[in-house]
Amino acid sequence: MKKILIIEGNIKKDNQALLDHGIETHSTSMIKAISNYTNSLSIDIFNPTCGNLKKKISELEKYDGLIWGGGSMHIYEEKSEIKCQLDFMRECFKKIKKIFAICWGMQVAVVAAGGVVKKSSKGTNIGISRNVQLTDLGLNHKLYTNKPKKFNTPAYNYDEVTKIPDGAKHLSFNDINFIQGISFTIGKCEIWGIQYHPEITYEKMISLINYREKNLLSNNSIFKNREHLKNHINDIDNENKISKPEIRMKEVENWLKFSSLII
Repeated sequence: MKKILIIEGNIKKDNQALLDHGIETHSTSMIKAISNYTNSLSIDIFNPTCGNLKKKISELEKYDGLIWGGGSMHIYEEKSEIKCQLDFMRECFKKIKKIFAICWGMQVAVVAAGGVVKKSSKGTNIGISRNVQLTDLGLNHKLYTNKPKKFNTPAYNYDEVTKIPDGAKHLSFNDINFIQGISFTIGKCEIWGIQYHPEITYEKMISLINYREKNLLSNNSIFKNREHLKNHINDIDNENKISKPEIRMKEVENWLKFSSLII
């Protein structure tokens, strides 16, 4: 049986806060997304901020792929938990051949490979990222096989990649984040990175917005008032009604095929 490793990007405290509010962790969301395509994988979950790093590093070569999911920290902050994740990502580059880096995961991969992430200069993607478009390279990349040239997608981020690693391919963009999708290679490891969350449902995104309502309303540059926020939630709900899960999650399916984890 093939094995994959899912990295939990949130620190333990943030995950517990989500669970206390009835919101599943991002690693659980990822496992649910994978189950749409296969139940024949052995899946391990690891949190670099609270696990035995040396032991896990020694085990990395047994995995056929790695998925590094979302998290709520900011990669440019001076925190030991962030340094820990960057160091672990660099070890993954050495020992795993295929990595799917999602949102926070992409930011960790980019910085670990010499790129740059900063606070977004053009706004935020709260629950949804609209009009993501494929570049010419994206149109011909396996990440986007059978994906529309332009699409909306679940997303939640305040930061953006401003410099991609040397040799990286720019695959997709939108008005808020010029870097929405990339791929690059380090040694024998090929990394696919996306700034959004195909594995997370719009329902969960709405739950996250409701959970973070107080903080969102304290920042007038995002939402002017509660009515503005509620209208935004209604827009996401309307998008959910027309969204097709098989299209929304196409990047997950494509990575599993690319990694020879499904046929």
